[in-house]
Amino acid sequence: MYFSKINSGVLYMLIASFFFALMGVFVKLLSSSLGVLEIAFFRNIFGVALIGATIFSSPLKNKGGKIGLLFFRCIIGFLALLAWFYNIAHTSLADAMTFSRTAPIFTAVIAFFALNERLGKKGWAAIFIGFVGIIFIMKPSGLTLKITDIMGLFSGFGAALAYTSVRELKKYYDTRTIVLFFMATGTVGPVLIALADRFLNMSFFGELFGEVTMPYGINWFYIVCMGIFATIAQIFMTRAYGAARAGIVSAVSYADILFSVLFGMIVWSSFPDLIGLFGIILVILGGILVAKEKI
Repeated sequence: MYFSKINSGVLYMLIASFFFALMGVFVKLLSSSLGVLEIAFFRNIFGVALIGATIFSSPLKNKGGKIGLLFFRCIIGFLALLAWFYNIAHTSLADAMTFSRTAPIFTAVIAFFALNERLGKKGWAAIFIGFVGIIFIMKPSGLTLKITDIMGLFSGFGAALAYTSVRELKKYYDTRTIVLFFMATGTVGPVLIALADRFLNMSFFGELFGEVTMPYGINWFYIVCMGIFATIAQIFMTRAYGAARAGIVSAVSYADILFSVLFGMIVWSSFPDLIGLFGIILVILGGILVAKEKI
């Protein structure tokens, strides 16, 4: 019985990883004609509608409290999402996905210092392996980092802060409430930033995240595909964590990097160079070893 639960959890996470990578494909396709803010807006408004629909059939049950932490999780998660989408637009899909998947490694470090969670020698070795992998992917020139490197690191670190916050928030709020607030922030945030860029002449946002333009033609098809695949991925990821231990599921989740490499080869004929590929392997290995510590 136990092994059947593990098998179903592994299968669900493999499906989720496939669709997360497929979502990344459509984010990258959209980035050729739309800005990061618009892509984030459409990605999140799809989720708001979906979760909003579930509330009618099953009302939210919230204890309440920790409202400051809830807003922190929403804002930091939204900023991490923007950084991730920026990297998808400006680097290979495989590199962008690998940076985002450093979140479990950062989470282990944050949990050690902020939550006093135990981390043995094997755990620290896994973290070291993961960070060495990050260096191989970035291939820094001296002490200089590219903007994509900074965005990539923040996409992982910001997501780690958000995930760590959720551990505490789940004691006070329905999981759907946490996700709904996050996606609502991801819907309203791009609008506020776009308005600030337009009326307050804050051109920094436009230069960084691209100008806001109306989607046209095939972009609408890409937007629908992005929303559908992201939703499918979220559903199967949720099922995976309910069917097997978190450590096992987290280890399997690194399959989205492999799927991203595959899609990059098929759609854009891109493949990481040997140094970058070695870095990707190290990040995957480090993440799996961190997850194994939690099994």
